[in-house]
Amino acid sequence: YFVLTPHKKTGAMAERVLVIGSGGREHALAWKLAQSHHVQQVLVAPGNAGTANCGKISNSAVSVSNHTILAQYCKDHNVALVVVGPEVPLAAGIVDDLTAAGVPCFGPSAKAAQLEASKSFSKSFMDRHGIPTARWSSFTDPQEACGYIRGADFPALVVKASGLAAGKGVIVAKDKDEACQAVLDIMKDKAFGTAGDTVVVEELLEGEEVSCLCFSDGSTVAAMPPAQDHKRLLDGDQGPNTGGMGAYCPTPQVPEEMLQQIKSTVLQKTVDGMKEDGIPYVGVLYAGLMLTKQGPKVLEFNCRFGDPECQVLLPLLKSDLYEVLKNTLQAKLASDPPVWLDSSAAVTVVMASEGYPGAYKKGVEITGLSQLTEMGLQVFHAGTALKEGGGVVTSGGRVLTVTAVQPTLESALHRANQGVALVDFPNAVYRRDIGHRAIAYLTRTRGLTYKDSGVDIAAGNKLVDIIKPLAKATSRTGCSAELGGFAGLFDLKAAGFVDPILVAGTDGVGTKLKIAQACSTHSTLGQDLVAMCVNDVLAQGAEPLLFLDYFSCGHLDVGVASSVIGGIAEACQMAGCALLGGETAEMPGVYSPGEYDLAGFCVGAVERGSLLPRLGDIQEGDLLIGVASSGVHSNGFSLVRKVLERAGLQYSSPAPFGQPGQTMGEALLTPTKIYSRLLQPILRSGAVKAYAHITGGGLLENIPRVLPKELAVDLDATRWRIPPVFSWLQKEGSLSEEEMVRTFNCGLGAVLVVGKQEAQRVLRQLQAQEEAWIVGSLTHKVPGGEAVVVRNLEHSLKAGPNPCPDTSVLQNGASHADSSSRKRTKVAVLISGTGTNLQALIEQSKKPSSSAEIVVVISNRPGVLGLKRASMAGIQTRVVDHKLYGSRAEFDSTIDHVLEEFGVEVVCLAGFMRILTGTFVKKWNGKLLNIHPSLLPSFKGVNAQKQALLAGARVTGCTVHFVAEEVDAGAIIAQEAVPVLVNDTEESLSDRIREAEHRAFPSALELVASGDVRLGEDGRIMWNQSA
Repeated sequence: YFVLTPHKKTGAMAERVLVIGSGGREHALAWKLAQSHHVQQVLVAPGNAGTANCGKISNSAVSVSNHTILAQYCKDHNVALVVVGPEVPLAAGIVDDLTAAGVPCFGPSAKAAQLEASKSFSKSFMDRHGIPTARWSSFTDPQEACGYIRGADFPALVVKASGLAAGKGVIVAKDKDEACQAVLDIMKDKAFGTAGDTVVVEELLEGEEVSCLCFSDGSTVAAMPPAQDHKRLLDGDQGPNTGGMGAYCPTPQVPEEMLQQIKSTVLQKTVDGMKEDGIPYVGVLYAGLMLTKQGPKVLEFNCRFGDPECQVLLPLLKSDLYEVLKNTLQAKLASDPPVWLDSSAAVTVVMASEGYPGAYKKGVEITGLSQLTEMGLQVFHAGTALKEGGGVVTSGGRVLTVTAVQPTLESALHRANQGVALVDFPNAVYRRDIGHRAIAYLTRTRGLTYKDSGVDIAAGNKLVDIIKPLAKATSRTGCSAELGGFAGLFDLKAAGFVDPILVAGTDGVGTKLKIAQACSTHSTLGQDLVAMCVNDVLAQGAEPLLFLDYFSCGHLDVGVASSVIGGIAEACQMAGCALLGGETAEMPGVYSPGEYDLAGFCVGAVERGSLLPRLGDIQEGDLLIGVASSGVHSNGFSLVRKVLERAGLQYSSPAPFGQPGQTMGEALLTPTKIYSRLLQPILRSGAVKAYAHITGGGLLENIPRVLPKELAVDLDATRWRIPPVFSWLQKEGSLSEEEMVRTFNCGLGAVLVVGKQEAQRVLRQLQAQEEAWIVGSLTHKVPGGEAVVVRNLEHSLKAGPNPCPDTSVLQNGASHADSSSRKRTKVAVLISGTGTNLQALIEQSKKPSSSAEIVVVISNRPGVLGLKRASMAGIQTRVVDHKLYGSRAEFDSTIDHVLEEFGVEVVCLAGFMRILTGTFVKKWNGKLLNIHPSLLPSFKGVNAQKQALLAGARVTGCTVHFVAEEVDAGAIIAQEAVPVLVNDTEESLSDRIREAEHRAFPSALELVASGDVRLGEDGRIMWNQSA
């Protein structure tokens, strides 16, 4: 019910969001959600003075404890998402109840919230799943608890109320007597109410305490930067425990390597364990950790954002929070993880009422808040209320937080303290040393590191973590795109190649980079890079198999780099090749801030007999088919930028060409078209003699690269549609015709050389998916003459794009007519051996009159002769080795996936020695053909020739039939009789039946491919009456 497009404004209707809670955390959530262009209004229930009528944010008086009323309120007010701040509603099942009522709600279920709501449940869960934590035990009897404290062989000095106690139910005792007193206070004196009916006694851990939070979609975790809370009331960590007096983020004490360890051993392990226990965890997971000498150990779990950690995390979130929450609910974190500010620190200082955490006075007036806004500081209200007649007064213990975001932790703390000094209410309590441990850590004497030189290994590792799943998604037959090794592997045999030649290409995207960097639009460059390399290897007839990228910069911006490489991965999927690896080079001083460079490397393969160009076949009179470009593609941008400068336009100026409403930058960054999926079937058919990628050097220099020296190119520019960008460039730059065709593609991204007899068939195949035209022909090259002549270019540029160019007859008189006008049916042939029937089918499909086109041959055995036959005919092959699959269903599913990949419409079994599952046969019912060496229904099954001889039959033969679930029982399409001779042996009879098969199978395929014969709903043959 939601379609979200990250980081891009759309015309979609903005949504209303409801935030549950009244503290600083909820104010921070509302503040961040209100920044989203997806969000029209943020309601906060019950909210505070800071969330009352503040821009998009306003308070709601709806009851949050009655979930039925709340659900109806959400429906009545078109609330698209509910975000729950505090833990109590989560433990009460608010997410379960709202979700059941059809209201999307962000947060864990009541069962999942037990990780916080029950310390006993949480500790048992950690023990069960091997998550590092302190030694512990739980008790419902105070005497047993005290006995455990006194008898433990470790300092059992941490006493916790097992239930929810608003973050205050933990007592860290100095000695065993104090620990026992804490047990009595909690269990007998009910210091924390019923939350203390069960107590947990834990080992006292030593080390630094940090908060590590993550978003979890039930499977994937997206870790947030680590933060540190300050629980004690006073400076120097003195005074009583509180709900938190301030926080900072990130914590330098947790380097990237440790954060990755925490992510894998704590956060991911917890989410995996909950999933394993049948309680998927969706929401924010908060792990309170102690950094011990033995490694990080869990002190506690919370099932929501911490307060005040939330007030330092959200200001550092670069992504749209609404999109992050929706991605979490829709299990999309793996493909679209949140992005955080890299080079900033945040500090928040809590201001509390006098007497907190004990009794305190309410209704005290607060002044000075407006000055903080002028300083660029953010105030998040907690215990505040609006005063009648105007103004803000205190209404809680923790009153508000002042948050500063600065380049360094020291400057952020200084700025936050400046802000706190301007806020005034009598006897306010606050700390001035938030982040003191981090500052001590940062200012300690230490040696230089690689990061000091400008190279951030942690940022590089973070980038790898982001792009690993993107690369893995490009895996294909022959290759599993797993990043992290020294080199990548590709299995040509598994990919179906028999006698391959490797083809490699490399390229970049030129100064198109400059425009992308100026516009801060990085994601489209990936397609440009992949297209430039993939389109080059196609010129040899090769199928692109794998891709490698090189990204270099002066300072690694993980957000920018992941956007670029994410675009590369997406383009690899479009091209059908695997993103097998790459290099990210951070080189301080080599590039200016914000600059980076790109290079790509593509490796493809082609069977030896299918190499292009076929120079010996190219002759005078052959026709040229042009395939449309999307615009300038990725060449000539230095000249484009110069023309733009001369025209006095900016990248933000409205584009005089392109789509309505586009800026110059957006129009010029239109990505290069990738032609591999479009052209591979056509190149494999053998109808194309040569293919030229129109890249740097334009039309003049690229087409001759694939032609014999004695031939020239005659192009007519009236025969194709020239995009308006080229008319604009020519006019504004006063560019000559020669400059245009030597620099730009002028609307043709690729040019194919084909014989006259094949031209219309190839053109129809192209036009089914892409704009294409017959644009010229080959002529004899006069000595000293031009290799390429482009006629009518100036006229076409000035006339503007012709939506329907006439390609019926060229001015030089060459006709484009072809006797074959019917659409050809895409056929796959499944084999297991030599493929003699396959050869007969191939020969039939090569005839101009054929209605069938064999697009792929699949074998369940590698290296068989049939694969070579296919490759020699220019037909793509695949090997799906049945020995590698655990079940017939899994094997059949893989076959089915390959058939869908090639758009197959009819499948022929030609000596395929595997029994297909009923599921597969049902799916392909009426599209699956088999040939059997007898006149069915006689002599079904194996050894049909032997059966005929033993039965004394005088006539046998072969039958082509549709495949049914029962063996050899499908409707019969065609039969050919073969007499049984007196002296026949099984071998001699088989030879003569095989000859008949080579005639019957192609004939039957033609009947089905042409539509003359089909399988009726009753399982009988249906003939086309017009046939």
